[in-house]
Amino acid sequence: MAETQNLNQLVLGVLSKSNHQNHLKQLQSFLTTLGHSQTQFYAFKLVRFSILNLSNLNYARRIFNHLYTPNIYLYTALITAYASISDHLSAFQLYRDMLRRDHPKPNQFIFPHVLKSCNATGFVHAHIAKSGFGRHTIVQTALVDSYSRRSSSDIGCARKVFDEMSEKNVVSWTAMISGYTRLGEIGHALSLFDQMPERDVPSWNAVIAGCTQNGMFSEAISLFRKMIYFSQADEQHNRPNQVTLVCTLSACGHTGMLQLGKLIHGYLYRNKSLCSDPFLSNALVDMYGKCGSLREARKVFNMTSKKSLTSWNSMINCFALHGQCNTAISIYEEMMKHQNDVRPDEITFVGLLNACTHGGLVEEGRHYFHMMTEYYGIEPQIEHYGCLIDILGRAGRFEEALEVIRDMKVEPDEVVWGSLLNGCKVYGNTDLAEFAVKKLIEIDPKNGGYGIMLANLYGGLGKWDEVRVVRKKLKEQNAYKIPGCSWIEVDNEVYQFYSVDKTHPKWEEIYKILQTVRL
Repeated sequence: MAETQNLNQLVLGVLSKSNHQNHLKQLQSFLTTLGHSQTQFYAFKLVRFSILNLSNLNYARRIFNHLYTPNIYLYTALITAYASISDHLSAFQLYRDMLRRDHPKPNQFIFPHVLKSCNATGFVHAHIAKSGFGRHTIVQTALVDSYSRRSSSDIGCARKVFDEMSEKNVVSWTAMISGYTRLGEIGHALSLFDQMPERDVPSWNAVIAGCTQNGMFSEAISLFRKMIYFSQADEQHNRPNQVTLVCTLSACGHTGMLQLGKLIHGYLYRNKSLCSDPFLSNALVDMYGKCGSLREARKVFNMTSKKSLTSWNSMINCFALHGQCNTAISIYEEMMKHQNDVRPDEITFVGLLNACTHGGLVEEGRHYFHMMTEYYGIEPQIEHYGCLIDILGRAGRFEEALEVIRDMKVEPDEVVWGSLLNGCKVYGNTDLAEFAVKKLIEIDPKNGGYGIMLANLYGGLGKWDEVRVVRKKLKEQNAYKIPGCSWIEVDNEVYQFYSVDKTHPKWEEIYKILQTVRL
């Protein structure tokens, strides 16, 4: 017994001081000469060291393959490692091999890792039920998460498992909420969140991030304020973390809530541990940029010690968004002086092309598009094509714009045809404008705004019969026009208004003031 304890201490001591694969091999040889090549405890330590300390999963698998009867802990270690690097096929195959050998028997801790790497959730679920682990909370939570990640048709299965759980913990609730947010079913997510008996930071983050990612920015900000309110009772409980603040700053940027963004910046400044976080720095730059506070955005950017590609992209896009094309291009040129650290990507070129669009820089736009595709080998996305066509359309170069559309490797969308249409309006190219509007109607026939554009176009040309045909068709299809929307921040609260909106409690006073201004 004492001899075994001494060997255990020796092995653990050697591994704690090792940092090279040769050390591992020497220890492995030493254990083999002592007759411990098949001892599960030592094999597990060697496999774990190879995975965690050396990041050498292949060698860990070699050790595993030489074992006659690896135990459940070794299988779990390998499956977890494969899942962590998204090698889902290897993870599932290893689990399947274990089942075929019928040894070892699974335990409740292996299933969450298998489910992360499995597209056949139903198959694993059946085996869980057969093995008798279907009532373990950790397994049920993993099933909820797995079903909700697959497709919209499987969210019902996730909810069924969730509803049948006899004991739900905060992780189970958060898994179900996250499933809904991934599918954009925010109403269900918020309803479930309201029913939670207790909440933690990840559960708050799930709904705040879900709202932000699905464009419900006002709701995200409202939830953040509730989180702050509940956390004030206990300073250590439910305090916002990095994820909370990044999502909220994004919502502030999209809604123009500069004052709340500044308050968060002040909170970060007071919490020194968060100040140096690169994700938060990037979020601040993006927020200030979208809110039009370019000086503050540049100040935060300059104070960021290690600038990532995301930092540079944020700055380029900030200035491009606000029409400061020369500054955006100069930031790109400054970035290229650090090309050993960063290399431009597709987002960089969206910013550059946007800058060229606002500045009317046709040749520069063509140059950057060519550089992106030919020099950097980046496949153009619909956003890049949209920018290039907008540049050419604004310059009246319609033949070149149509040539770009013909050569596109993706189907033109509403942004592409809308960009072409805007150029046609400026230069009075009615034939091409008619063609562009018809394409827009094909893409979204229910959008009455496009039909009204076509009717107005025919009206301007005196084609009244065509006007009547279009208006009749709009009426038959019950097409709608997406209303214009604007918002304003008053006393740290955002008020959103739509065209002909009467939902605001003070709408009568607002319209009276607007009428006074018009007079």
